Amino acid sequence: MSEIIRWTAAELGAKLAAGEVSSVEATQAHLDRIAAVDGDVHAFLHINEHALDAAADIDRRRAAGESLGELAGVPLAIKDVLVTTDQPSTSGSRILEGYRSPFDATVVARARAAGLVGIGKTNMDEFAMGSSTEHSAYGPTHNPWDLDRIPGGSGGGSAAAVAAFEAPIALGSDTGGSIRQPAHVTGTVGIKPTYGGVSRYGAIALASSLDQVGPVSRTVLDAGLLHDVIGGHDPKDSTSLPDAWPSFAEAAREGATGQVLKGLKVGVIKELPDSGFQAGVASSFHAALKQMEAQGAEIVEISAPHFEYGVAAYYLILPAEASSNLAKFDSVRFGLRVTPDGGGTVEDVMSLTREVGFGPEVKRRIILGTYALSAGYYDAYYGSAQKVRTLIQQDFDAAFAQVDVIATPSAPTTAFKLGEKIDDPLQMYLNDLTTIPANLAGVPGISIPSGLAEEDGLPVGIQFLAPAREDARLYRVGAALETLLVDAWGGPLLDRAPTLRQAQGPMGEGI
Repeated sequence: MSEIIRWTAAELGAKLAAGEVSSVEATQAHLDRIAAVDGDVHAFLHINEHALDAAADIDRRRAAGESLGELAGVPLAIKDVLVTTDQPSTSGSRILEGYRSPFDATVVARARAAGLVGIGKTNMDEFAMGSSTEHSAYGPTHNPWDLDRIPGGSGGGSAAAVAAFEAPIALGSDTGGSIRQPAHVTGTVGIKPTYGGVSRYGAIALASSLDQVGPVSRTVLDAGLLHDVIGGHDPKDSTSLPDAWPSFAEAAREGATGQVLKGLKVGVIKELPDSGFQAGVASSFHAALKQMEAQGAEIVEISAPHFEYGVAAYYLILPAEASSNLAKFDSVRFGLRVTPDGGGTVEDVMSLTREVGFGPEVKRRIILGTYALSAGYYDAYYGSAQKVRTLIQQDFDAAFAQVDVIATPSAPTTAFKLGEKIDDPLQMYLNDLTTIPANLAGVPGISIPSGLAEEDGLPVGIQFLAPAREDARLYRVGAALETLLVDAWGGPLLDRAPTLRQAQGPMGEGI
C-alpha cells in the first residue's frame, strides 16, 4: 500500500504544502486503494470522475504561488446525505436513485473553496435511518476490522472509508449518533458539533431539529482541521448560529500537550451502570478514565435521571419530523416516479412510488411519525416526547454546573455481525443509547478510540460531551486523551487491526 494513504490529513496537507507530494498523486493513491478494497468494504456509492481534475487544479494553483489552506489538495469522502452538483445524491434511497442536485450543500461548497478534493459519496442507511448501514438501498457496508460485521450507522460508509484508508477524512451527519457510533465501532474519530454550528443547508433532512453535519477522521487534529473549514454561520440555514468560533485545530493542538487534563472535572453518569454495556466496552471506558485521572483529571459522579428516556423520546420526535420532511418525495417534483399499469391518479402514482422507492425502515418510521402527529395523539406522544427533551436539556444544565465534560462509552457494544439485529428494530435503536441525548439537547459530542474489547478484539470508543458552543473544549480533551492512549499503544489503534495488517487478502494488499 502506498505510504500516502497512511498519512493523516494534517501530515498529507503539510507534505503537499512542502511540495513533497502532489495532490494528483495523493488523490490517485486513494482512488487506487478504493479500487483495491472497496469491492469488499462497499464504503462508496459513487466515485467522483472529476477528482483528478480537481486535484490537478490545486497543484496548478499551488505552483503559481497561491496561498492555500492546510487541507488544500487533501482527498475528502462525502456522506451521500449531502447534495453535490458533480455526483449523484441519493441519501441511500432508491427514491433518489441517480438524482443530481443543482447546488452544493454549504459544507461541500466550503470544502471545495478550501481546496479539498471530493473523491466520492459514501454509503449510508436510507435517509440516515439506521445504526448499521444495513438499511441502504444499495447494500450494506462492511467493517474493515471484520468484514462480517457492521460499520455502524447511519454513516457507516464514511467511517469505513476512513478506517480502511480509502480517504483520510470524511463528512458525515449525526441525528442521534450517526457519526459517533460508527466511529466507536471502526476505531475512528467522530464529532457532532453544537446544533447550529455547522450549516445543514443541502443536507437531505431527516429530523431538522436533530440533524447536524460533522467530521470523520483518524485523529482529533484532522477532525478539527475539517471542522474549521465547514463551520461558521450560514444565512441559508435559518438555524445557523451567528457565533464567531475559535480554531478547533488549534484547540486540538493545545490539547495534545496534555496540560488541559490537570484539574479537569469529568462527569460520569450514575444512571448508566456497567451492566448495560458489553464488558469490554465498560472496561475500556474505565481504563481511559484512569489514564485521565493519572494526569490530574477529577472524576465526578453526576446524575442525569432523564437520559434513560432519551431513546423513547427520540423515536417519537425523529419519526414525526421525518414524516414531514419526507413528504416532499411525492413522485411529482423530482426523484423516482412509478406509474400504475393503465395510468392512475396523482395519488395512485404517489402511493406506488413511495411503496417502491422507500425501504422498510423508512416506511416504519414514516408510519410511526404520522401516527404520533395525528389528531388525538399529538399531545400524548409527540408533545410528551418534547417535554422529556426539555427535562434532558435540564439534566445537562445541572451536570455542566458541576463538571467540564461528561464521559460515556460511545455505544453499548462493539460491532455486531451483519444481519444479527436487522429484524429487531428495538435492539438496533438501543445502539444510540448514549449518543441520542446530545442531539436532543443540541450539545456537542466527540467519540475517540479508547482501545479494543478483550472478548473480541474490536474497537471501542469513549464519548465526551460539552455545553453548547464549547466544541473547542472537546477537541482539547479528546486530543489530550488521544495522545496518552496512542503513546500507550505504541501507535494508532488502526495499526492493531488484524484485517488491515494482513500481508495477504483483500484488506491487506500492500500494508
